[in-house]
Amino acid sequence: MLGTTLKIRHIGRYKDIALLLRKYARAGSERLAGPEELDATPERAAEAQALAADLERLGPTFIKLGQLLSTRPDLLPEAHLDALARLQDKVEPFAFEQAESIIEEELGVRVNKIFRRLDPKPVAAASLAQLHRGELRNGRVVAVKVQRPGLREVITEDMAAIGEAATFLDRHTSVGRRYEFARILDEFRRGLYRELDYTQEALSLRTLADNLIKFDLLVVPAPLEDFSSARVLTMDYIPGRKITALTPLALNELDGVPLADQLFRAYLKQILVDGFFHADPHPGNIVLADDGRLAILDLGMIGRVGPDLQQNLLSLLLAVSDGRSDDAATIAIKIGHKRDKFMETDFRQKITRLILNRRDSTMSELNLGRMIFEIARIAGVDGLRLPPEITMISKALLNLDQVVTTLDPDFEPAAVVRKEAGVLLQERLQNSVTTSGITAGLIEAQKFAQRLPERLSKALDVLGGNELRVKVDAVDERLLIDGMQKIANRIALGVVLGALIIGAALLARVPTSFTMFGYPGLAIILFLGAAAASAFLIADILYYDEGGRAPIRSSREESRD
Repeated sequence: MLGTTLKIRHIGRYKDIALLLRKYARAGSERLAGPEELDATPERAAEAQALAADLERLGPTFIKLGQLLSTRPDLLPEAHLDALARLQDKVEPFAFEQAESIIEEELGVRVNKIFRRLDPKPVAAASLAQLHRGELRNGRVVAVKVQRPGLREVITEDMAAIGEAATFLDRHTSVGRRYEFARILDEFRRGLYRELDYTQEALSLRTLADNLIKFDLLVVPAPLEDFSSARVLTMDYIPGRKITALTPLALNELDGVPLADQLFRAYLKQILVDGFFHADPHPGNIVLADDGRLAILDLGMIGRVGPDLQQNLLSLLLAVSDGRSDDAATIAIKIGHKRDKFMETDFRQKITRLILNRRDSTMSELNLGRMIFEIARIAGVDGLRLPPEITMISKALLNLDQVVTTLDPDFEPAAVVRKEAGVLLQERLQNSVTTSGITAGLIEAQKFAQRLPERLSKALDVLGGNELRVKVDAVDERLLIDGMQKIANRIALGVVLGALIIGAALLARVPTSFTMFGYPGLAIILFLGAAAASAFLIADILYYDEGGRAPIRSSREESRD
């Protein structure tokens, strides 16, 4: 059984995974049991930090896996989620010579033919790539993102080992069958490989810039497709400072109110209108550019939201903002998937407590990201699986809250949601009325108009020839009458049988020379006849009334036969 799933070449990774499960399985099992008070203990916090450190030690695949787990409140306690969300994706940079080699291999031209200058020291180094500042031959200052050498091969092997372990758990453990780890891992694999393809990130940068064109205080670096490939991404270099790194004096001199307002409204538009959003707006990816605008960086992690989920999510945000707990619970149940042991009553009670406890908070204290995240956590514990987009959105809003409150401590997310709801609905309606949609509608209208005369002529011919029939889907009267007649026949037969039995009993008292078994023969014959007829009647009732005969059917069912 083991050999059908696990492979010898991955034995080292199996050992790492087994040690992780052995060391931290208690946290997951306690989360599955659902005790909410386990999250806030010093021991829990220390264990969470140790898990983050172990994942960092195991390399880029496990770092990214930890970031995925930070969006699964149904699997881990809150302390672990917080620690994994803050995973330090910073490692030692690789050699500049390797970076040059990758650039030349990917772009097919020598580095000095593209760049007037390329800084050997990277601006930043992470587990998947590092960033170099450079200047093109035409003087344009750019940032060059170079993927780590051999990274895809390492991740492919790691994902194969983790996938085999996940399949094994799904087949052989109740927890695996409940949470379907292979399915979760498949979603993670698709997202990770998309993040490794920088042509996708270049497209995302273009798309986001187009979607946010009306927000004049926001900027997205433009990619240069001619100098980009699957492992190299060249884009505009936007100098700036991290929002959370600004000194109190700098913040005091900065007019952060319009910046916070535009940033938050831009994310609402991304999520609720465009259906395409930057999923990782932590303070390192939202920078205050030197020209006073906010730059949105690093679109390796993006999210997509379908139209139906957008509508339900807007309703959920409004319900949370207004303190309507029952509506919030109903919407969550509507968009979620009920597991076998979904505890709806407990879920509704917990959502009510959650929202009522926040009702007395001021607008600026009401963190919508935290509320949506808590709803997802409660849902996971009580057996309701929400779409993965919900936790991704909640984490994005959580990170966004840290940025906007730094820019404007009095910022009120709930008030903005209420104010923008009408605008967002209008924009969604405008987006749905596209040129292609109108064209498709016109084509269908043309087909209808072309076929209308022929269909109308046929209808008038039928009506003029008195051939119009109306078919009513009702009980077949003939079958009903037949059934009632059978019932009457049974009743009559029962009466006759009763008369025979009574007559036989009376004849048994009349002396006669014709006997059977020592009793009057005629009486015995009547008794035997009545017994045989009774047995036949009982058999008929048992056979036909207990399923031997098809029930009375409607005329529509008969016509189908």
